[in-house]
Formats: sequence, C-alpha cells, structure tokens
Amino acid sequence: MSLSHRIGHGLLRALVTPAGRRFRAGLDDLEAVQRANLSRLLSRVAGAHRDQVLPPVDRHWRWEDFARALPVTGYQDWQQVIERQRRFGEGCLIRSPVARYQPTSGSTSGVKWLPYTEMFLSQLNSAIGAWLHDLYRQYPRMAHGSHYWSVSWLPNDMRQQADAHINDDMKLLSSGRRLLASLTQAAPESISLAQTSEDAQFATLVYLVADAQLSVMSVWSPSFALTLFDRLFDWRDELVDVLRRGEWGRRQASLQHLPCPRSPRAAAMLYDWQGAPEPALFAALWPRLALVSAWDTAASATWADALRALLPHADFQGKGLWATEGVVTFPWQGHTPLAYQSHVYEFEDLDSGRILPPWALREGQEVQPLLTTGSGMLRYRMQDRVRVSGHLGSVPCLTFLGRDDGVDMVGEKLSAVFVQQVLDALPLADGQRVVTLLAAQDCDGEGRAGYRLLLDSDRPEVPADSARLATRLDEALGQQFHYTLARNLGQLAPARVLCHRHMREHYLGLCRDLGMIEGNIKIEPLRLWPGALPAALRLPAARQGEVDSCAV
Repeated sequence: MSLSHRIGHGLLRALVTPAGRRFRAGLDDLEAVQRANLSRLLSRVAGAHRDQVLPPVDRHWRWEDFARALPVTGYQDWQQVIERQRRFGEGCLIRSPVARYQPTSGSTSGVKWLPYTEMFLSQLNSAIGAWLHDLYRQYPRMAHGSHYWSVSWLPNDMRQQADAHINDDMKLLSSGRRLLASLTQAAPESISLAQTSEDAQFATLVYLVADAQLSVMSVWSPSFALTLFDRLFDWRDELVDVLRRGEWGRRQASLQHLPCPRSPRAAAMLYDWQGAPEPALFAALWPRLALVSAWDTAASATWADALRALLPHADFQGKGLWATEGVVTFPWQGHTPLAYQSHVYEFEDLDSGRILPPWALREGQEVQPLLTTGSGMLRYRMQDRVRVSGHLGSVPCLTFLGRDDGVDMVGEKLSAVFVQQVLDALPLADGQRVVTLLAAQDCDGEGRAGYRLLLDSDRPEVPADSARLATRLDEALGQQFHYTLARNLGQLAPARVLCHRHMREHYLGLCRDLGMIEGNIKIEPLRLWPGALPAALRLPAARQGEVDSCAV
C-alpha cells in the first residue's frame, strides 16, 4: 500500500468516526432527534424569500403544527422559484448558500435541477460519515488499497452544462473529506470532463485496470459496472496499446486533461485474455479487492447477482436508498436504517393514506417517504415504495421495493406518466393499438436491458413503417436524460417495436404463464418484465411469422 493511501485512509477514518458514534448513540432517541432537526430547519426557512411557494413558515412550529399547516409537495411546486434562483439569482428556498444545482430526471419533464445548499450537503455528510465509519469497521481490508467511487456521467448533449454539476460521488463529501478521500482514489473525478461518455468509460477502464491496489469498487447501478466489463473485450486491443505506451492515442484530444496510466502488467494480462468476462481475470487484475457496493434490490437484483458472480473474491454490500433529493437509508451493520440524523422524514402509509412521523412506523408497513431537507424543499414526496423491515433501537429499517411511478432498470428513471405521454404522441397506423411498453431486464437473451413496444394490429401483414416508429420511440424516450445516458453507455439496447395481429391476447397469455391471475392482469402503459423476455418477443422477424421485431 502506498504512503498516500495509508495517510488518506488513516485521516479519513479519524474524520468520520464522530459521525458513526453520533449515529449509534442516538438510535434510541429518534423522536427527539427528528424534532430537533425540524426546529433547526424551520429557523432557516422562516424569512427566506420563497415567493409564496407555500404558506408562510413559523420558526416556532412544533412537529404537529408543521404537518397540519403545509401540504405534501412535488417538484412542480418548487420548479418556478428554483429556475428563477438558478438562472437569475432571485429568491431562495432557505437561508443557506447554494453550492450547485444538481440535475436529475423528472417524471414528466426532461430535467429537474435541485439546489444543493451548504446545509443540505452537511445533512448528506452526516449519513456518509456514519456509513464510511461502519464500512471501515466491517471491511478492514478496504483500508489497504485504492477506491473507485463512481461518477455518473451526463449524456453527451448535456456536457456543455456540466461544469460544477457533475454527478460525482465525491462531490457529496465536505471539502475536507473530499481532499482526504482523493488520496485514496483509483480514478480522478476529472474523467467526467471527457468530451463523450464513451471516452469517459474508456479512461475509467484504463485507470481501473492499471490499478492492482484497487480495494473498493462502489457504483450505483450494477449494470454500470457490468457494461464497463463488457467494454474490456470491445476495446481490448486499444486498451493494451494505451496501457503499454502510457498515451491516450486517438482519444488524446478528449482526454488531454488527464495523465494516462501505464501498466505493462495489465496490458500483458489483457493481451493473453481469451475474451470472456470471468472471475479469474478480475481476481488477477484486482487481487486486493475487498468490497463491491451497488444497488441490489428491486429491478437491480438480477444485475447485482451477475456482478457478484464475477467478483466472488470480494465482499458485496447493497446500497441504501439515496436519491438526488436526499438520503433515506444507508447500510449499517447489516441493516438499512433510516438516516434519521440527516433530514426531516415523514411517511405516507400506502394502505391507509395517513401521513406518519418516523417513530410511528411499524414492521410490515409499506410506505412512501416525504422529505424536508436543507435544500429548502418541504414535505417533498419521493416516488419510492419501501417496507418497514424492523428497527434498530427506535429507528425503523426500510427495504426498498421499487419506484412507485415507473421503471428504473439501469438508472433510466422512466415513469408511467411520461411513457403514457410518449405513447399517446406516436404516429400509429390505422388499426394499430398500444398494448404496453415492456421494460425487459433481458431483451435479447444475452442479458441486456431494453424496451419493447407491443402493438396489436388489425392487419396480418408486417407494418412497413415499424423501423421508423421504433426510431421515434427511442428519440421520445430520450427526452429523459437518464435514458439517453444509459443508451450512450450501452446499458440499454435500442428500443424496438413488435407488432402482431393478436398481440393483446399473446401478451395476456405470457402474463398467465408467469402465474398472474387472469382477472388481476392490468394492461398498463409501462410494465417491467423480470428476467429474460420470452423468445417469441425477441426472435428475428424471419422466425416469428406475424411478429415483427424492428431495431432502431
């Protein structure tokens, strides 16, 4: 282990220890901590120039006053004042300086910009500090090498807006923690400034493959890592050449701001490699890998299993529930407790519709979080469904069940509302009817995720305009920038259109084959298809008879 790694890990562990101790010490004081969080936050919100987004806020409100006086909100309630604040510096949601505006997808709009204030970042740091403290305690080998904390790159056509708005995990840390963490990083955050997502992928692979000291790989979507590993074969010859010479070659113009690693050892291993991703290759590349961290619940479970199988020599830890709007849970000693020291939390019981404080949650309830955070957004409804799985002291532990408004296989974040708007605008031929848009975790029999539009038709012949329709569909879905990013990175296959004279009956039969009850099968605009797509929906047209599979 290098001296910089030893110093970085030692200082970072010392810096996050107080956060871990505070989290553990307050586990029996949930209600008191949450009421104190609300009091501090209201003192910052009261008096801010909010342009009357909500009724005036009283800094002296108790919890019950707050919950009674203010409605539940969504992004649309805050969008106008955030846009004025971001573009013109007018108005503010809370008396705390804005460090940057973070982009994310909305349910019906292409991009939402969320204010990351100093207070909000401090709240995130509270959770990150406790999480890192627990990681170092549970996985001591992670302190013996370098770390890769992923950068979620923006789509190519948004890169001119990137500057300070890079979705870099390190930017969630305070400046002090970020400085210390940088001493341990395998890949520099400036990779995200590459001109294209492909160049950023390539540079990331070069840095990772060249680093035999790698001890932690932390990504959000496991498919992100799997796609990187697939690129090893696609770019093997170029990777070998770059690693041998220590020069970027044809990508020099895009990556000139980065020093190019040189590793004859890694180049020789890739040169001798037969081409199939396998545990032996990754164990040889990263013999010190101690921990892999990624989403492993809901739609990510399949991809997490695949990633785990490729890296069996490392421990695996699932992520908690983090969103651009805030943190809900994080892993702690084998559980996923509420990040109760960060924001103010409420939960809607999805059976009764009642809004509950976190100390009123009971095991087995399925709920939807409402966040009040240092961004100044109050009682903000998250579109996530979680189940109360138990408690640590008085703090509820929550299991993420999935998005409540759509599908998110690889981070593309498509909502049912948005998809319905896309489908309504498609130029369908006479006699064509939309059955559903299938989000297939394995759309081609090779484990690749993608979207398949199922159309019912009155006509037996193959539609002549299906390829053009598939192109329109892919472009329309790309209005959500996370979908475009997933396509740029190769995480999603191109959208296809499948038209059949009896598609509705065919689809309902497939649902029955999954064990769904006839009367409970609902035709929906967007449906997640778990596992492999049935062969009848992915074979080439020549082998499907009436079923037409049209690639973009």
